[in-house]
Amino acid sequence: MTTTMNEIDVARRPTGAMEESSNPDPEVSERAHGPRRFSAAYKARILAEYEALDRTDRGALLRREGLYSSLITDWRRQRDQAVTEALGRPAGRGKADPRDQKIAKLEKDKARLATELDKANKVIEIQGKLSALLEQFATEDAKDESGETK
Repeated sequence: MTTTMNEIDVARRPTGAMEESSNPDPEVSERAHGPRRFSAAYKARILAEYEALDRTDRGALLRREGLYSSLITDWRRQRDQAVTEALGRPAGRGKADPRDQKIAKLEKDKARLATELDKANKVIEIQGKLSALLEQFATEDAKDESGETK
């Protein structure tokens, strides 16, 4: 008995194989993009709920939310660090940034210099007009002395 290649291919097909006439679904399921991100409110709510439960129910909470116990440890550390930082800060208004002080000083100096420049420009303009007026009087006086009449 001889076996042909077509008979071998048919024999190798799995029983649940798709028929060649049906088209596969081209839609690709969505994948996660990077690590999950949790809001501060979510973290606080889960921590409060986690710490209120007994040991067996804690595992159920983690499974239900899809979390790891290491996340709970990290969130506790973050919460405790934030509390100690908040308690370590002095009360009242914080110190002003030296750059902001310098910027305010420079803006004040700029405004002062702008007003001085305006004054100087006005003085120069008045001096120019006065010079032109004096020159006009001088030429008129020179004409009068030479005997010419107006």
